[in-house]
Amino acid sequence: MTSFLDPLISFVSAHAWLAYLILFLAALLEAVPVVGSVIPGSTIILALSALVPGGELQLPWVLLAAALGAVLGDGSAYWIGHRQQREILNTWPLTNYPRVVAESESFFNRFGTWAVFFARFVPPIRAFVPVTAGALGMAPAKFYAVNVPAILLWAPAHVLPGVLAISALHEYAGLHHHGHVGKHIWILTVVGVAIVVGLAIWTIRRRHGSAVAEAKPRA
Repeated sequence: MTSFLDPLISFVSAHAWLAYLILFLAALLEAVPVVGSVIPGSTIILALSALVPGGELQLPWVLLAAALGAVLGDGSAYWIGHRQQREILNTWPLTNYPRVVAESESFFNRFGTWAVFFARFVPPIRAFVPVTAGALGMAPAKFYAVNVPAILLWAPAHVLPGVLAISALHEYAGLHHHGHVGKHIWILTVVGVAIVVGLAIWTIRRRHGSAVAEAKPRA
């Protein structure tokens, strides 16, 4: 894995613009209905944040790329829902995810306007709530009044942990930036945790789905 990460870090150092583009696309695609439930946008952002303390990436540009991607992704999903109303919730490919759509609608009905704020931090409904908010007739001004502040908190929450963790490893553990050891530790930890959490969520949802299917009366 180290033999893979070192060339990756070197490549990012030489092509920082591509890393910013990846950050932008990761945040944008994570907000797209259905696509966002499978794109590990948060994992990509958390992992690449490790490259800020060593100077491979610049913190302001990382935050800007993530925030702009999220605003564009959420906004696009919202306007699709706002234009097509409830019809979009009964249209492919959303019809392939009835449980997540139902959860998103229930989440929105439960928390109202604040659902847009909270959903930004709750995968996988993060990818479904904006389109649901539009479909259920939430006013554009109200949507953006909640969505933009949520993104302005979400972006630092995904970038700063990596920056602080790598800085702490270099400062207090005596690891050098040029050695990339701290970056390796952070990136591998983020990927490992993402895999474990993903498998846990998949297992819980599969068991829940099986339980619901067994509970339904047979015809």
